[in-house]
Amino acid sequence: MIREPAFAGTFYPGSETSLKNTLQHLFESSASEENYSNIKGIISPHAGYPYSGKTASFVFNKLINQNFETAIIISPSHHEYFEGCSIYDGDAYGTPLGSVPVNKTVTEKLVDSNPMIFEGVKGHRQEHGIEVIIPFLQYVSSDFSFVPIVMGDQNKIYVDGLADSLSDVIDDRTLVIASTDLSHFYSHNNADKLDSVFEKRVREFDFDNLEENLRTGECEACGGGPTLAVMKALHKKGIVNSKVMNRTDSGLVSGDLSNVVGYLSALFY
Repeated sequence: MIREPAFAGTFYPGSETSLKNTLQHLFESSASEENYSNIKGIISPHAGYPYSGKTASFVFNKLINQNFETAIIISPSHHEYFEGCSIYDGDAYGTPLGSVPVNKTVTEKLVDSNPMIFEGVKGHRQEHGIEVIIPFLQYVSSDFSFVPIVMGDQNKIYVDGLADSLSDVIDDRTLVIASTDLSHFYSHNNADKLDSVFEKRVREFDFDNLEENLRTGECEACGGGPTLAVMKALHKKGIVNSKVMNRTDSGLVSGDLSNVVGYLSALFY
């Protein structure tokens, strides 16, 4: 059972050739000489490629020489509410670049470790937060499996429970990805104020204050829960270094600075 792409042709190109060409252009435009060893986690935006693709490519560029076998992608649920965390119960996710198999071994460990984590299709049918990230991974690696997780509720109990379970399955060949955009539908200046708080907390690897800032509205992120879960899990594994690679907003692409969505990419190593 393959989860067929729902956003090919809208959020990103719908043909293999066009998608490869777009990704090549994005990776070329975000290339740099910086190198990071032992990258264990990243934050990536999940909007349409014309808006957030370049921001995302800054972190995926750094994975080209990284050896990962399993990617765990954690997305918020944009279209349906449910308690807990849903892992797709099918065999693979498809994109125009091919299908990526779901890692059933890691899935089983996560489900067995926590009653808040379950297998199913909840959150996966019309969710873009996982799908748009997969082609970036396919561009840098031809041989990996993944675990697609959608958080239906980002309450602290689910964040902490997921973080504990993730820390038990992360090994030397595992990459964890928090899928999130930042503030939505503010002016560019107001968005910058909110998003700079999120950036500061990520840059300082300060998930405690990030959690508080998200709670009080001092910053916003649709994937705040996935971000916190990834940071907490990596901290349990001794990963304490972070690097914000890029931050921007949709207005800098569209030219409309009155009503923007914020984007950030970062890596943990």
